[in-house]
Amino acid sequence: MNMLLWVLQILAALLYGSSGVMKVFMFDKISQDVQSFGALPRKAWMTLGIVELMCTVGLIVPAALPWHPPLTVLAATSLAVESLVFVWVHVKYREIAPTILSGVLGLIVAFIAYGRMVLQPIL
Repeated sequence: MNMLLWVLQILAALLYGSSGVMKVFMFDKISQDVQSFGALPRKAWMTLGIVELMCTVGLIVPAALPWHPPLTVLAATSLAVESLVFVWVHVKYREIAPTILSGVLGLIVAFIAYGRMVLQPIL
């Protein structure tokens, strides 16, 4: 179980890290292709990108260094809640593929939060 959680944490960190980088540093370029980026102001998207980058660090560093391990659960939970918001936004704009992707990623990080809190806590 520990190995599965680590694989999922690394996968989630890579995906959310790249998403955060795109929202913070490449917003103008990617916002042209996705209609739902008009749902929130640019500063809100940048804030969400920064949160994603912070949570990316939170998925790996506290668990790897056994330094405040509950931060890993907090990071995963934050990303799961953010994914719920993204599912709502994508449904509102009738974007099927992004809705499915946000939903699957939300389930993965929710499982990480549950796994690190109940199934295989980091001590």
